[in-house]
Amino acid sequence: MPTDRMQNLLSLLETSPDDSFLLFAIAKEHETAGDLDKALAQYQLLGDKDPDYVGLYYHLGKLLERLEHTEEAKNAYEKGMKVAKKAGDRHAWNELSAANMDMEF
Repeated sequence: MPTDRMQNLLSLLETSPDDSFLLFAIAKEHETAGDLDKALAQYQLLGDKDPDYVGLYYHLGKLLERLEHTEEAKNAYEKGMKVAKKAGDRHAWNELSAANMDMEF
């Protein structure tokens, strides 16, 4: 059964179906609830709808690591680094780069 927070997010999404932050928040709620498959599907939906949403890639990569999808996680970090660079978001680029490098060890 969805939490009150999830219900609120889903209600908001009905009026703003393309709101990237809402899509991201729903993915995080699924992740927090332990429903990793739904979280992954929601992150992928966000990536399809708004591939320039910088905040997506770190969390997607970490979830993919948890699911032991190492190559996909690496790809998420690398794509996120490109998106962050394009957006001029140095902080996000640094986080993604560090996560990507951590996978090397």
